[in-house]
Amino acid sequence: MIPNTMSQTVVLGVIGSDAHVVGITILEQAFSAAGFDVINLGVQTSQEEFAEAAVDHDAEAVLVSSLYGHAEQDCQGFHEVLEAADVDAVTYIGGNLAVGQDEFDQTRRTFRELGFDRVFDSETDPEDAIEALRQDLQITPTESERATISS
Repeated sequence: MIPNTMSQTVVLGVIGSDAHVVGITILEQAFSAAGFDVINLGVQTSQEEFAEAAVDHDAEAVLVSSLYGHAEQDCQGFHEVLEAADVDAVTYIGGNLAVGQDEFDQTRRTFRELGFDRVFDSETDPEDAIEALRQDLQITPTESERATISS
């Protein structure tokens, strides 16, 4: 397989009734700086809006943010909605995903069972998510990106 070096599109948004905008703004800037085309859906995004944007922009990844602790409820049926829209994209979720969650391994299991490819806690650096996405999409950094990364 030839490594992918072209620009990739990611759809990013905050799901459900969550109105926390700072986290996705940081993610949008970080993923854009890393060379991704970012479609930022903003806050209070429905499952259907994620699916429509992924189709409209032929997205390789759908990144879901949630900080108010109700992500499990908001994400019930999410992958069925994506599948019904014929979305074939890597799906990530991150943030403060569960109220009072002490054991993140259980939260990770819950969201993996809901169909997410990767699950990140609220302490994850954007660079870690970017690196994971590059791995999942088999993207190799260009020479200039490698120079930036190693500096």
